[in-house]
Amino acid sequence: MDRLHLMIVFVAVAETESFAAASRRLGLSPPAVTRAIAELEKRLGVKLFNRTTRFVRATEAGQRYLEDSRRIIGEIDDADEAAAGVNAAPRGHLAVTAPVLFGKMFVLPIIVEYLRRYPDMQMSALFLDRAVNLLEEGLDVGIRIGELPDSTMKATRVGSVRRVLCASPEYLTKHGTPDKPAALSTHSIIAANGVSPTHEWKFRQGGKSIAARVTPRLTVNSNDAAIDAALQGFGITRLLSYQIAPQVASGRLKIILREFEPAPMSIHVLHREGRYGSTKVRSFVDLIVDQLRNDRALS
Repeated sequence: MDRLHLMIVFVAVAETESFAAASRRLGLSPPAVTRAIAELEKRLGVKLFNRTTRFVRATEAGQRYLEDSRRIIGEIDDADEAAAGVNAAPRGHLAVTAPVLFGKMFVLPIIVEYLRRYPDMQMSALFLDRAVNLLEEGLDVGIRIGELPDSTMKATRVGSVRRVLCASPEYLTKHGTPDKPAALSTHSIIAANGVSPTHEWKFRQGGKSIAARVTPRLTVNSNDAAIDAALQGFGITRLLSYQIAPQVASGRLKIILREFEPAPMSIHVLHREGRYGSTKVRSFVDLIVDQLRNDRALS
């Protein structure tokens, strides 16, 4: 069989962790997928997968081969697009990742607009509140908030967000508005693990970092839940400014202790740069960079 075909089948099995799912993705019969993997393992002389009745997982050698295979397939796709000309319409598949709420609020509308512009494109969106390695997980574009790790990825800054404290006007009327971080100890605190994983919250005063120890009455693992609890007047929570922008604009939540906020965190669009510069990646990055930079909630 063609070596590129074998690579494509291998990547499909590795990413879906299933021979059956890979066959559906590629439009091949399950026996054809099985034969392709057997031939590839024979040709390479290594075992690429550990198989049980419950799962199919890449071996250590398979993981190394997966990274190289993704890179090679990506470069071939880039070369095909370059040969078709820079003015060719994007076509194929694109995988994007972003934090959960950011993805829902900002990225998803851009994805929908992009797909409407380019009918030959398909996209996958992975919204997770954790740092995602684009190379390891086969993703093309990522949105990262905060410090960037050392990487070969191309990073384009599109805005910034702040860690803010907020509460409903009803709560503040009833319990008073704290005038300094230390006063939080007398208030009902809602902790969102994704934004404030520890109970020692960092602030800035006079150019110096200070800390306030808080004892949450409610701890939740989703930012949505923290927002809902604050809207119900239960207490003060700490979130990222973009996450509560609609509620602040409508007056349902109020930001407090602004003068003690830590330095803003940058937002970057990350993407892999192929040798030829993929048309589909370039066109999506151009669109999302332009729209995020012009969004007032991120400035």
